[in-house]
Amino acid sequence: MTALLGAIGIVRALPARAAVVGGFDFDRAQVAATGLQVPWGIAFLPDGSALVTERGTARVMQVRPGQTPVAVATINGVSASGESGLLGIAVSPNYAQDQWVYVYFTTATDNRLARFRLSAPGTQNVIFSGVPRNTIHDGGRIAFGPDGMLYVATGDAATTANAQDLNSPAGKILRMTPDGAVPASGNPFAGSRVYSYGHRNVQGLAWDNQGRMYASEFGQNNLDEINQIVAGGNYGWPTCEGACNNPSFRNPIISWTTAEASPSGLAYANNTLFAAALRGTRLWAVTLNASGGAASATSQFQNTYGRLRAVAVGPDGWLWVSTSNRDGRGTPVAADDRIIRVPPQGVNPSPSPSPSPSPSVSPPVDTIPPTVPGTPTAFNVTTNAATLNWAVSTDSGGSGLAGYNVYREMGATDPLLAQTTSNSATLTGLTPNTQYQVYVRARDNAGNLSGNSGLVTFTTTGGGTGGGCSATGTVQTQWSNGYVIQPLTVTNTGTATMNGWTVTFTLPAGHTITGSWNTTLTVSGQTVTAKNVGHNGTVAAGASVEFGFQASRPNGNTSVPSGYTCTSP
Repeated sequence: MTALLGAIGIVRALPARAAVVGGFDFDRAQVAATGLQVPWGIAFLPDGSALVTERGTARVMQVRPGQTPVAVATINGVSASGESGLLGIAVSPNYAQDQWVYVYFTTATDNRLARFRLSAPGTQNVIFSGVPRNTIHDGGRIAFGPDGMLYVATGDAATTANAQDLNSPAGKILRMTPDGAVPASGNPFAGSRVYSYGHRNVQGLAWDNQGRMYASEFGQNNLDEINQIVAGGNYGWPTCEGACNNPSFRNPIISWTTAEASPSGLAYANNTLFAAALRGTRLWAVTLNASGGAASATSQFQNTYGRLRAVAVGPDGWLWVSTSNRDGRGTPVAADDRIIRVPPQGVNPSPSPSPSPSPSVSPPVDTIPPTVPGTPTAFNVTTNAATLNWAVSTDSGGSGLAGYNVYREMGATDPLLAQTTSNSATLTGLTPNTQYQVYVRARDNAGNLSGNSGLVTFTTTGGGTGGGCSATGTVQTQWSNGYVIQPLTVTNTGTATMNGWTVTFTLPAGHTITGSWNTTLTVSGQTVTAKNVGHNGTVAAGASVEFGFQASRPNGNTSVPSGYTCTSP
């Protein structure tokens, strides 16, 4: 297993598989609930049942092991797109007296915090608002600390400067009273809810039995983190990703590559932090040392249940974990999304009953993937485009063939280049004079994906690298009406240091830029001009810098920008 980078020295990963890890028996894990739609947060009621938020539906579901999840509330004003929507949930520590349930969610204008009672779920009181929103980097985890205060994790909303701006609530961990006010004491900045700052996108909060606070955080391209959080701490984003040995910033207790982790939920039990990994498709268990640093780490469930989003220790003593395979980035099976429960060591659970289907909705029955498509053929290859076609797939599972996904073979992570309902696709936005290896997977209407087709290899024609630099854009993620290009890499192809650069590209008709980072953009019609900002304009020969942007597009349109061209003075 890849070594994990600790704040001090190297923390080596232990063997990945053991029956009991952190006090829980992973060999006896059980599926407790199925059929959820992108569950994001888990919180528990005094009766032991769980309240689970669904990101895209805006529903709060009540989950009891072995029973069909029941919708108990729908949150007003949720605007779900990309990574945004209904996110974190917390139950008041004084629930027996006040009955409050808290939720954090994205609207059309901001991220905000509201509370409601299950006895009147339609009456929702907003107690804090105005957190910058985006379709990425909205943070969202909320939790009550041992001090009874409410902690709220926010993302930088894809504007990196937010993280270091103490006047912005974005890119922070906030601490507030249960009513949303600034606490009378304990916060490091007078009159402010800001507790810590310099965060890119925190989605996990937990406390150990000594009251020390921890947070899991997404890196950009290199390193994800778990940090020990202290009042007033600056965690370095956007200057630092992982440890940077700058005394102005606090280093993480442990880091992973983004392919190994992309950590969201975080929980603590038995001197161990449990971090749910999305892209890493595993659950990390990090043993703490006496000072609260990382002593060792192992992974469980690797490639077992797919993408993992939330993790929490229930009042039953079991570890609850949710999947996130229907979020547009996973490979769902018919039962997704699921809640998995792991019993404590020494408990010999009886077999868990299968969750009963809803009486009003037929249970999913198609678990058979389509057949593998034929190996694609490439033609009409130009500087920035190519057309592919392939032999069709068939689907015998009953739900019917929905279409095809086209991927570029790149090793650890293969970006999705296009989705189509036919057995052909025209790829645009390709990089000139570049070799591509591309394959296709078929998908059916139940969400099953076929295996990979054979690879087709083609090379785009030359051009687009004037001025001693080149520009290459990568589709990081996309959804029905938008996408993120990240990284867009600018490389100095000359022999001398480059002082300043300009990248131009073409947006497809109907597409609109909605945000950018590490660049200054101007748009004229469908032509976009991106220029360096102060910190990334000087590029040594052979070196590269990166920027990115987000765009919206008409629903169902799968086009992406094309014609990236770089020039330098």
